[in-house]
Formats: sequence, structure tokens, C-alpha cells
Amino acid sequence: MKLFRLAAVLAVLAGPAYAQMPNLNLLQDAPSKTPEEKAAEAERDRAYKETLKKIPDSKGSNDPWGGMRSDPPKQPAPKASAATSAPKKTKSGTAAN
Repeated sequence: MKLFRLAAVLAVLAGPAYAQMPNLNLLQDAPSKTPEEKAAEAERDRAYKETLKKIPDSKGSNDPWGGMRSDPPKQPAPKASAATSAPKKTKSGTAAN
């Protein structure tokens, strides 16, 4: 009976250790493609790239509520003209913060 318990304990402990072992691939060199398969794949890639060129670029607005607004958003005034027209303040008094 003790032998059976010992075998069960070893089996339980060996399970996680077996799961951590690296996966060995004995068939590393897969069969290569035939020239016909390579030509067919090149033709598919060429046709795919040509199809992608035919898709038009989307230039439209991406604002779903754009038609609901009554007036377009107002553009802020350029800051360069506001900075030149404002009078410059001079410091007076002490330099204490």
C-alpha cells in the first residue's frame, strides 16, 4: 500500500514539472512549397495589393452630429494680434512673491 501511495505522490508532483518542459519539435524542416504553390501565392499577393489600391480614401467628416448644429464652430482669433495690441505692464514695488 505504501508503494501505491508513493507512486501516486510522484505522479502528482511530476505533472506540473512535465508541463514546464520545453516543447521539442522533431520535424523542424517542414516540406517546402512547390514552384506552383509559390507562383499561386505570388499571384494572390499581387491581386490583393491591386485590390487595396482600388479602395478610395475616406475624406469625409467623421462627426455624426455635424448636421444637427445650426452654425459651424467659431474659430478663435489669432493670438499674435492680441499680444501686440495689449499694453505692457511694468513692475513696481518690491520683488516679494
